[in-house]
Formats: sequence, C-alpha cells, structure tokens
Amino acid sequence: MSTLLAIVFDGAIYASWLFLVAAGLTVIYGVMRILNMAHGSFYAIGAYCAASLTGWYFSGESGASPYWSYLLLFGCAIVGGLAVGVLVEQALLRHLRGRDEILMVIVTYALLLILEDVVKLVWGVNPYLAYQPYRLLGQSSITDSLRFANYDLALVAISLVVGAAAWWALNRTDKGRMLRAVIHDREIATAMGVNVNLMFAITFAIGSMLGALAGALTAPAISVTPGIGVEVIVLAFAVVVVGGLGSIGGAAVGAVLVGLARSFAVHLAPQIELFVIYGVMFLVLAFRPQGLFGQLQPRKI
Repeated sequence: MSTLLAIVFDGAIYASWLFLVAAGLTVIYGVMRILNMAHGSFYAIGAYCAASLTGWYFSGESGASPYWSYLLLFGCAIVGGLAVGVLVEQALLRHLRGRDEILMVIVTYALLLILEDVVKLVWGVNPYLAYQPYRLLGQSSITDSLRFANYDLALVAISLVVGAAAWWALNRTDKGRMLRAVIHDREIATAMGVNVNLMFAITFAIGSMLGALAGALTAPAISVTPGIGVEVIVLAFAVVVVGGLGSIGGAAVGAVLVGLARSFAVHLAPQIELFVIYGVMFLVLAFRPQGLFGQLQPRKI
C-alpha cells in the first residue's frame, strides 16, 4: 500500500508539471495551428528569470519576507513570458501566418536553437540554484514512511487551477467564444468582425506565459542548466500528442497517463523509465492517430 501511494503521489506531481508545460503548447496549436517548438525556450527563460531573481531576493538585499518570493516566481513568468511571446509573435510569426504547418515547425525549431544560445549569452553556462522557496514550505507525512515536499503538492493545486481557468475562459466568457469561433473557421470569424490578428497575438502571449510559468515554478525544484528547454519540449510534445493536439482536456489526460506510467516505471522497473513515456505515446497513436481527444481535421481541396 505504501508503494502504491508513492506511485500515485509521484505520478500526480509529475503529471501536474507536465500539464503546466504542455498547456501553453496546446493552446497555441489549438488556435493558431502552430506546433511551437520554441515553447521549450519560453520554459527555460521563465526558469532562468526565476532562479536569478530568487537568488538575489534571498541574498538579503531585498529585506522583504521570504514568502513574497512566491509572488516573485509568478511575476517572472508573466513578465518574461509576455515579453518574449509578444516579441516572437510580432517580429516573426505574424509574417508567416497561414503558411504550411511543417514550415512553421521548422521555423520555430530554428527559433528554439537561437533562443538556447541567447539564454547562454545572458545567463552563462553555470547552473543556477533557487532552492529556498522549495524548502520554505516544508514537508508533509502521508504515512509513517512516506513524505512529500509541500511545494510539490502545491504544484498539483496550481495545475488544477490553471486547467480550470483555461476551461472557464474558453467556454464561459465572450472572448473565449470568439476564440473558439476563430478555431473552427478563421475566414467566417473574420467576416463577422472578429479581430483574428489580435486573437492570435493574445493567444500566443498567453501560451508563452504558461510556458514561462512552468519554468518559473520548476526552478526551485531543479538545477537550472543550459539545455532544459530542449528536454522539456520533447516531453511536452509527447503529452499533447497523446491527449490530442489543441485540446486542453486532452493535455490534462495525457499528462496524467504519462505521469502515472513514468511513476510506475520509476518504482517498479527503473530500467525502462526512459522508454515508458514514448511507449504510452506509441500505444495511443497505434489505435487513435489523432490522440485521445483530438478531432479529425477536414482538408479543403
């Protein structure tokens, strides 16, 4: 029973992190039909901003309460994600709108490589550690032999809030209904007076901030080093493919499946941990190529 509880809690924590990473990627694809490979760089920028500012905050120069550092993490995600998202969308992607999806994958992959070098130029190649917010919340005992960091449990709650907020925004607000109209038919939405260009810009900025948020919230739990963006985009891609490209609910289900599968592998068969994520993706795509919640897309001829 203790092992089963550990598998479930570990899987839930890992799934919450995967969902935060994948949410921005699937939002951007769902609206703009861009599989944004540079999303991993947004994650890295959020992590580096959070790690560097957290280090300064706890160096004693700020003089403020340590609990305000959590607000700092969210601030890094909003400012960093918004800045890089608006810059990329306005300077590059808006000029390529409507091009073939494969071309957009190539362009955003090239952007990923460029931003990886920009990160090294700005922050260097040495690791950044921002462990203080992680330790600050302490630990909780699930059983006598099973303890988890409260920060990890808070990450689960944040992912639930983000998922619920995304669903509410898309299904219960006027802007969300307009966005869904753009998703279903851009031409008709434009003809009915919807500012599609503005919708695309807002969507990309929100997706960028979600990617940066995942990085900022992960920074206290890891060593922030060069290359984390490349590692993350592969995992995020696996999650959105399993759930179905463009589906928030699919991203959530995909994250849970991948998280639990990895947790089972870590505890029961650690030698296959590296392969189990892609095994889940293979099994899903073998029977449902569009993903669990993906919709078959009609092709105009």
